Amino acid sequence: MISQLFILSSKGDHLVYKDFRGEAGSDVVNIFYEKVTALSGDQPPVVMSHKDLHFVHVRQGGLYWVATTTADSSPFTVIEFLNRLTALVKDYCGSLSEKSVQMNFALIYELLDEVVDYGYIQTTSSDVLKNFIQTEAVSSRPFSLFDLSNVGLFGAETQQSKVAPSSAATRPIQSSREQGGKSEIFVDVIERMSVVIGSNGVLMKADVEGEIRVKCYMPSCSEMRIGLNEEFSIGKSQLRGYGAAVRVDECSFHQAVRLDEFDSHRILRLCPSQGEQTVMQYQLSDDLPAAPPFRLFPTIERDSGGRLLMYLKLRCDLPPKSAAINVCASIPVPKGSVSLSQELSSPDQSAELKLQSRAIDWQIPRFPGGTQLSALFKLEVSGLSAASMLEVGPVGLSFELPKLTATGLQIRFLRLSPVQPGPSQRWVRYVTHSDSYIIRI
Repeated sequence: MISQLFILSSKGDHLVYKDFRGEAGSDVVNIFYEKVTALSGDQPPVVMSHKDLHFVHVRQGGLYWVATTTADSSPFTVIEFLNRLTALVKDYCGSLSEKSVQMNFALIYELLDEVVDYGYIQTTSSDVLKNFIQTEAVSSRPFSLFDLSNVGLFGAETQQSKVAPSSAATRPIQSSREQGGKSEIFVDVIERMSVVIGSNGVLMKADVEGEIRVKCYMPSCSEMRIGLNEEFSIGKSQLRGYGAAVRVDECSFHQAVRLDEFDSHRILRLCPSQGEQTVMQYQLSDDLPAAPPFRLFPTIERDSGGRLLMYLKLRCDLPPKSAAINVCASIPVPKGSVSLSQELSSPDQSAELKLQSRAIDWQIPRFPGGTQLSALFKLEVSGLSAASMLEVGPVGLSFELPKLTATGLQIRFLRLSPVQPGPSQRWVRYVTHSDSYIIRI
């Protein structure tokens, strides 16, 4: 049973506040923010208490989504409800941000009136709610005449026009009911990679967590069939002994997915509801099918002037036609670091000494596969000694690999039945993120 529900910005601004039962005063908002900001560290506890009141919150889109309860409610139920509520707001508003919540507060209040009645959760299904929600969403990203990246010359179709813009899958689901709204389905294969490489270059740990997300903008779709790799296997016991097998250790499916064709043909069948849902999750541990995407070759020494010299060569082992984007290498430095001078191998790179976090951030906007970049950092360190040189490292890498999956999972086909009468489009996107990529030096 939920007593109150409110949404706060990262600075504590009240964006949405709803009192369902009148059991506590409005000052609980300030009490929660004081408690959550008084804690040390970036990860406050999900459940906190104040007298007889319990605060349960999640952090999504840079916002605090908080529910209060005075009864002995299950905290896991409230956490699951808050996560579903954030997904619901994302579906109806298009994105999760402070700006989108401010621009669509009336829509969010209408959703709360339908989702929760006197503190009792009713439904979080977008298929059920679409019959009752009447407020139109306000897009937080207005159209710009300067954003012509997806328009061909004189209306001609180009290779670029065959790629959906990045904002296409972040519009409100209600736009599919508007005049001229596109009937589309987006399928994202998203993987997060955790890697630890030893100082000798040996791969010590490699884990991949992935999921297949579907976002549907079709007003009616009776069934969708998603075909995976025919050589897809779960566990080593299912290896079929031919072809380049794609193997995962564990796999789970959404309750709406029918698996009658999965064992024989690796096909997922489901009736997608409007909005976003995760239809499949999988995990692979300590057995990457290919080499790690990045290798680092460091040289650390002390020059005659007493400065710390770090010469770093970073190699990208991706296929030649692919590239990593938004690459950032964070190199921890000794405590007494004062200033930094640098020599980078290309002009688009940049580096900065962060004194607060005691690290050098080496930024690479785009890193083509099969290439190598280098950087020479000269660091002024007060009281530099052999012990302080041991404080350098390990290096943490963050990056994004578009059009690639670490496991090799691919979507063979995406079919809808019955065939939609109007024009419909289907988009498939692959992306691999770095969850934790550590290289010891």
